[in-house]
Amino acid sequence: MSAFIIWGLFSLPLKAIDHYASLDILLSRVLMASVLILAISFIFRRKVSFENIRIFKSFSKRHQRRLILLNFISAILLAINWYLFIFVMNRISVNATSLAYMLCPIITTVLAYIFLKDRLSSVQWIAVSLSLMSCVLLSIGHFMDVFYSFIIALSYAIYLILQKKNHQLDRFFTLTFQIVFGTIILLPLFSQQQELPEKGTYFYGIVFLIAGVFTILPMFLNVFSLNKLNSSTAGIFIYLNPVFSFLLALFYFKEEMEPMKIIAYSVVFFSVILFNSRLILQLLGIKKA
Repeated sequence: MSAFIIWGLFSLPLKAIDHYASLDILLSRVLMASVLILAISFIFRRKVSFENIRIFKSFSKRHQRRLILLNFISAILLAINWYLFIFVMNRISVNATSLAYMLCPIITTVLAYIFLKDRLSSVQWIAVSLSLMSCVLLSIGHFMDVFYSFIIALSYAIYLILQKKNHQLDRFFTLTFQIVFGTIILLPLFSQQQELPEKGTYFYGIVFLIAGVFTILPMFLNVFSLNKLNSSTAGIFIYLNPVFSFLLALFYFKEEMEPMKIIAYSVVFFSVILFNSRLILQLLGIKKA
């Protein structure tokens, strides 16, 4: 729960530096996140990290190449998702990002149905249809907002689908590889950073907070929780993220909410409950698995 509440509050530090270019924020974030996660992996998780390096070396060359390619693509998707999230949060609206992470689990399940042959119940298909209808309602006069929300959700959904086949090594070790690899991919863009507004202690202080408290910490908490909770139980908590983000947009940032938007977001929220109704009943002990 803590992981998703932290992610739900991400708009607070991000909006504090919204006058800087999204690319500049992304590059500083990935660089600081790489340094922090490498420190954690090889200082506090040294034994686990070296054990995973040994396991990786024991794989066949073909398996190693496949694993590197899988994590290379994952790193690209993660970088795209982070950039779009920052751009939409600071240039479009906080509501658009909250919508993205409300749609993400549903899109992930639909992709799992298409590519991994997972089954969806008739109730879940109704929920997917309602989500699609809400997107159509939101797109009236705000097409680009919905388009960006969908791309953010889709990029992370594809990332999650790939991780279903990426379980041979420790999750946190794999994440370390992806973040560092993503930083290496983005290195050529560091020369494209804008000189103005000038970056000083304030900017780098906020970015360090984002990298440590709003990136590495919730990722570690999420990985830690998955060692004790099953993925379905942990998955239901993902909706704390968009709920907190939506509440901040409405009551703290005072973003405008037209009647059509209120109706559309209500439909999305209802579709989320409907989509997860079986799991919610199981967690409440009303229905057996």
